Amino acid sequence: MKRLSPFFVELTQDTLLKAFWYKASLRLFLQQHQIEDIMLAQWHADQSKREYVEWLFPRLLASDRGDEVILSVARSLAEMDVFPDLERREDTRIRIAEAQKAVSRLRKRVIEISEAVRETEDAKQRRRAAREELTKRLAAQQSVEKLLKQLEDLAVTLLGRQEGGYAFEKWFYDLAIFYELEARPSYWTSGRQIDGAVTIEGTTYLIETRFTREPVGSPDIDIFMGKIESKADNTMGLFVSISGFNAGAIAAASKPKTPMLLIDHSHLFGLIPRGVMSLPDVVLRIKRHASQTGAAHLPAEDF
Repeated sequence: MKRLSPFFVELTQDTLLKAFWYKASLRLFLQQHQIEDIMLAQWHADQSKREYVEWLFPRLLASDRGDEVILSVARSLAEMDVFPDLERREDTRIRIAEAQKAVSRLRKRVIEISEAVRETEDAKQRRRAAREELTKRLAAQQSVEKLLKQLEDLAVTLLGRQEGGYAFEKWFYDLAIFYELEARPSYWTSGRQIDGAVTIEGTTYLIETRFTREPVGSPDIDIFMGKIESKADNTMGLFVSISGFNAGAIAAASKPKTPMLLIDHSHLFGLIPRGVMSLPDVVLRIKRHASQTGAAHLPAEDF
């Protein structure tokens, strides 16, 4: 918080003295606003309210929390609309009128300061949120780059080999976990192996992966289609092939209301690990295309 201006401090002192007539009432008010007992003990019996307040405020300003305490005092004064201390006096009407005027002047300044403080805090929160978002993005980018490097290494060393197929299957599961999707690794059901499953926006997708040198053909599509169609109506399938799909495979997967979507190297290398689009966004984009055209495949260059 910025330092309080001398004018604001003086206005607070003036309002304080006009709002309270009796020392006991003023002392209680100050106690309620965290004025330390050691400071209140310095108020001698022969000191007037004005003398004590003029002694107190400079010492508050010199302390670590002085501005905060004075602003708290000012806020409480600004909320006052009755003045019990000033009632039942011969000059009650005059005293209350003066107190009301002082409170009104102080209230305007308190509102201005409160708005400035709020704007400052909002700006701090925005900067903090921006820093946190940048940190998250950098961390995510590093993780994405790590996943891309893993995939590139697999393609160089294990493409077309059985152990490469297992590693690719695990890599895709790690990709789904990175995007915080509800994911399941490879499992067996009814005598059939499923390479995994992910849930995106309420739809569960069975996963089939291929890490072969040749594009996937229609026989593999037919087998995977049978696995999908044996499940619940809201189940779809993602066929993920590092070497893509031949024309027969794409034709076999494509039909009205097709439950199968095809993902190839153009998505894996060109979009997802490079941070252009997330895995859920890619899947939803292909799904929208499939629902509009019946085509299960949409190359990355056509996005």
